[in-house]
Amino acid sequence: MLHALRILTTHARLEIGICAIAILWCSAANALAQNTIGTNIITTAAPGQSVGSVPSGPATPEVLRLTLRDAIQRGLQYNLAEIQSHQDERIARGERLVALSKLLPQVNADASEEIQQLDLSSLGLKIPGTPNIIGPFGVSGVEATISQTLFSTELMRRFLAARSAEQAAQLNYQDTLDLVTLSVGNAYLLVIEAHSRIEAQEAQVRNARVLFNQARDEVEAGTAPRIDETQTEVQLHSEEYTLSVTRNNFAVAKLNLARAIGLPLGQEFDIVDSLPFAEINPPNLDEALSIAYRSRSDLKAEIASQHSAADNLTAARMERLPVVTAGGHYGDQGTTFGHSHGEFTFQGEVSVPLFTGGRIKGDIAEAEATLRQRAADTENLRGQIDYDVRTAFLNLNAANEQVAVAKQNVDLANDSLTRSRDRFASGVSNSVEVVQAEQSLANADDQYITSLYSYNFAKLSLARAIGVARTNFEQYLGGQ
Repeated sequence: MLHALRILTTHARLEIGICAIAILWCSAANALAQNTIGTNIITTAAPGQSVGSVPSGPATPEVLRLTLRDAIQRGLQYNLAEIQSHQDERIARGERLVALSKLLPQVNADASEEIQQLDLSSLGLKIPGTPNIIGPFGVSGVEATISQTLFSTELMRRFLAARSAEQAAQLNYQDTLDLVTLSVGNAYLLVIEAHSRIEAQEAQVRNARVLFNQARDEVEAGTAPRIDETQTEVQLHSEEYTLSVTRNNFAVAKLNLARAIGLPLGQEFDIVDSLPFAEINPPNLDEALSIAYRSRSDLKAEIASQHSAADNLTAARMERLPVVTAGGHYGDQGTTFGHSHGEFTFQGEVSVPLFTGGRIKGDIAEAEATLRQRAADTENLRGQIDYDVRTAFLNLNAANEQVAVAKQNVDLANDSLTRSRDRFASGVSNSVEVVQAEQSLANADDQYITSLYSYNFAKLSLARAIGVARTNFEQYLGGQ
């Protein structure tokens, strides 16, 4: 029963590990919401983007040795979430330039050469003394036109809104890099965990084989019943089965890591860092919250989006104000360029909206609603940051305690197994006691490996919670 439960737990942990990155991304989806310039479209990165990537070229024959830093650097370059967020930043920059262009002069130049022949009768004209066919004759000309908006508070506010939206996009990109660091770091930790389970399970197989050989020798010597040999053989095969499952989980965890960081398809690699237990001295809770409110790029992005929404609301209200424009053109036109004359026009215009059928009122209502949404999102994110930091501290403290308890359990289980083997070798007990001791050791190893992963992930989550995952991940995790 214990063995079946351990296998089921291993399967469940694999599934949780595969989905962990997507879950992390979903928890921060609201922080990635952003107003685009001049519209109310909200763009949010999809959860699957954090585990997707763009493969980086062909695979090489040698086995790549991958450190934690290498993995995160590759993730920051090839992860799909990073690429998509970077393109969103470029889109925002382009829309700011479009908004700016509406405030700047627009100049165009044209040159034309035209040959015509007219049939007056086809036009219903008949002029005495004039032939029906006129031409062919040519018209040549060059022309330059210029237009300029001299005064429009609406367009000025639209530009300011576009600039704030671009700042929000840049900050969202920085926040995406933090999330990618968390996702890739978690994937690397899962590979370390899976590898540790292989080592622990290989030790279990060796223990089971030693016990089986010992039981078989005693049965052959007539000092132990046949049931002992059967029980130890069943235990050996069960441990071998679990080892096969563990190795497969390790291979899948490596594929997940390769997928997240954009390794070439089919590239063989080994992880280098083992990240053993290492305590850290994080800032206290109040300091961490203060750092988080200053450092979290998603909060800064929400504030910038709120400023953009406020400027869009002001622009909508200013649609009722007059707009002053000026323009003109200068050209040279004639039958040929050698027989041409200059011509020009200049015009000024003041446009005042008198009746728009409720369009301006609708724009104002929409902009007000968007501003309220952005304000609510900002306050919600402040609460989320408080929750993230407090949760990270709770998980870190709990994981630290769990590592200590799990380590004690491993020592006790090892001692219990040694005593059970001695009793079995002395004929005081049967193989059942030894098998149970081995199962206790396997469960203790499993708990220790899980607690060590949880502790390392809690440290990385704390770095993310206070907004320093990308810059300080090595300070929190270390490596060797």
